[in-house]
Amino acid sequence: MRRRRMKDKYLIAGNWKMHLDPILTVELIEGILKEVEDVLEQVDVMVCPPFTSLQAGLNACRGTRMLVGAQNMFWEESGAFTGEISPLMLQSLGVGYVLLGHSERRHIFGESDDLIQKKLDSALSHDIHPILCIGETLEERQQGETFSVLDTQLKSGLGNVSGEHAARITLAYEPVWAIGTGVTASPQQAQEAHAHVRQVSNQLLGQDAGTSVRILYGGSVKAENAAELLGQPDVDGALVGGASLKANGFAGIIRAALSL
Repeated sequence: MRRRRMKDKYLIAGNWKMHLDPILTVELIEGILKEVEDVLEQVDVMVCPPFTSLQAGLNACRGTRMLVGAQNMFWEESGAFTGEISPLMLQSLGVGYVLLGHSERRHIFGESDDLIQKKLDSALSHDIHPILCIGETLEERQQGETFSVLDTQLKSGLGNVSGEHAARITLAYEPVWAIGTGVTASPQQAQEAHAHVRQVSNQLLGQDAGTSVRILYGGSVKAENAAELLGQPDVDGALVGGASLKANGFAGIIRAALSL
């Protein structure tokens, strides 16, 4: 039985990574809406297109309940930061959500915990809701370091968050060994990690905020395994990669959330 909390509505978010031009972005959003627009009052759904497709995505979602997020942002408002996107730029488009600290940003682009903390603090100060991604590598899990890695990432990322801002944060547990590999954490592994994240969140944000914060699971989520993962007491949604690039597959995950 799921434990009922203040934020009881699931969030299913699709991270489209470096895929889809503006035309294909609109086509996919229209396909998803055709499948699930009738249930968007019951579950929160978000898509995160690449920067060049954000405006097209926002236009396609206008007048619907589907949310649009960015995949990353820099912490400064402007300056000589070639290739970066500022919070003011996201605000000017009407983007209200941003993924931060995704494992690909951490492990491919070398983003540190300190850098991610600056981004998260900047997002909150600009009224943008951050989704902080955390998770361990396969080597770290095999060495029994899962909880210590999560502790470090959470304490750094949430270190400056005040109680008034805590309600705007979403967490996403993504074991690095399960991202894009076809390997998924078992429901028991996911729940164990999420329960630990919940405990640490309570300590860092306070009991009320920590209990109500949504913690998403990410890592080879698909329609076939979504219900089992989402049915765990501390799993409040999913951050979906490859399966979000097909309307019917993404819709299957959304409808799995509705069945619980």
